[in-house]
Amino acid sequence: MLDDRRMILLHVSSLGILRRELIDSVGIEAARGILTRMGYLAGAKDAELTKKVRRKGDTYDDFLIGPQLLSLEGVVYSEPLNLKMDVERGSYFGEWIWRDSSENEAHIGAYGIGSAPVCWMQIGYACGFTSTFMGKPIFYREVECQGMGHEFCRVIGKPLDEWDDAEEDARFLQVGDFATLSSKTRGKPRNFNIKPTESANASDFGMVGISAGFNTVCHLVKKSAPTDATVIFLGESGVGKEIFANNLHALSGRADGPFVAVNCAAIPEHLTESELFGVEKGAYTGATASRPGRFERADGGTLFLDEIGTLPFTAQGKLLRVLQQGEVERVGGTKILKVNVRVIAATNVNLRDEAKAGRFREDLFFRLNVFPIRVPSLRDRRDDIPLLMDWFLQRFSKRYNKDVTGFRERAVDALINYDWPGNVRELENMIERAVILADDGSALDVGHLFLCGEELSAESFTLDASGRVGPTVQEDGYAEVLAAQGAVLPFRASGAQSKVPSLSQAEAALIQAALAQSKGNLSGAARMLEISRATLAYRMEKYGIESGRARR
Repeated sequence: MLDDRRMILLHVSSLGILRRELIDSVGIEAARGILTRMGYLAGAKDAELTKKVRRKGDTYDDFLIGPQLLSLEGVVYSEPLNLKMDVERGSYFGEWIWRDSSENEAHIGAYGIGSAPVCWMQIGYACGFTSTFMGKPIFYREVECQGMGHEFCRVIGKPLDEWDDAEEDARFLQVGDFATLSSKTRGKPRNFNIKPTESANASDFGMVGISAGFNTVCHLVKKSAPTDATVIFLGESGVGKEIFANNLHALSGRADGPFVAVNCAAIPEHLTESELFGVEKGAYTGATASRPGRFERADGGTLFLDEIGTLPFTAQGKLLRVLQQGEVERVGGTKILKVNVRVIAATNVNLRDEAKAGRFREDLFFRLNVFPIRVPSLRDRRDDIPLLMDWFLQRFSKRYNKDVTGFRERAVDALINYDWPGNVRELENMIERAVILADDGSALDVGHLFLCGEELSAESFTLDASGRVGPTVQEDGYAEVLAAQGAVLPFRASGAQSKVPSLSQAEAALIQAALAQSKGNLSGAARMLEISRATLAYRMEKYGIESGRARR
């Protein structure tokens, strides 16, 4: 019923105990932040579910699924007083009444009537659901609350940049001391979770997020920052490992020292040692002057070694000595130089496997693997996509002096459901080119975003007169727009027909397409077709579909 997602039932009294324990142990501010973020993630997940199963009908009706889910899940009954939304223009205003709030009941049972709003999880849920649905950060504020003695709760939601004092709301979605809100100015890029170094402009950093995976990385960075322990960031290319490394340096006691970054893969193998450790004059032909290496330049600060798995084997031995002894020797030199450097490394390959295969020194691997931090891929932190979309849209609109109003609803759906092989870097590049292509006063559409043959997955299917199975063609030519721009539309059936197929032929073809996409997983295919697994099994038997082939 809820897309096979596991849910739990929780007694209101148990929720009250949890709130009391949190407040008593970490304080009311931290407890409110934890519960607000829990609610945000729940709302974002429900918005993803809504986008997946809805019938592509009226935007308002689709949006009201969120409040209906809140009621279904036993949280609160929501009643809209004033709801205005335009996804394309990024405009939203919602005024709601909440009745019979379970969170109010839990808090009043533990603490009685108070002087401040207490629907923290519900506010987080509303922010998460609406932000994901709209494709930009929407924040709510509780202006009346039963926990304060009012008859019911009343909340107002609107975009972050329309609140005069946004920090008051946004801080509860931030991760402890690690989080800062970079700008109070309306219309500028907003940074919810990362504090850049003083030498960098906040708009140069696209690290925003609220997902569980993102928050885990933030907590690990915060824990390791005060130490001098060697940290290694693991993860796919494009997830933002260097940005996390830069911010780890900014949070450390070495923040006043230099941050030197080097991409090991970009240095020619024969120059690796001289680049890292320095070179003395006359050490080789062309060495006309002595030159310090990256370790010397990073003395008193941090050295970031990106793509360390590509480091030549000979350089690996010298690096191990530096890590163990804090000493470097320039190429062609005889003098031992002491350096005080914290090393942060990053790799997108499995160094343990590389060590077993003999391509990476095992002793160096264990020396680097002191404090590993895995940065999740963007497809594993889809809750962050709406925040990143808004971040990059504001950033590039300002850079190219464009008045782009927002994203069309189908563009939001496509971005959230795309597989993101290039991660955050791919999203950044995609929105940058979309802003360049878009006309002033318009919204970004799928035709602006998906230009280079990106493979899109369809949420619903249709069969046309030629027998092709593909995404549902909306009134403004969704499939044609994608095809014209070179995007790959999956599930094209072979054996095109020249006449309109019968209903049974169409149904059988749709079932086969769904089975192919789900790789034979009946539950997955049933979810795509929005039917139960039992119904799918019945219709497969009816049409003689076995191993993806229909009986002739």
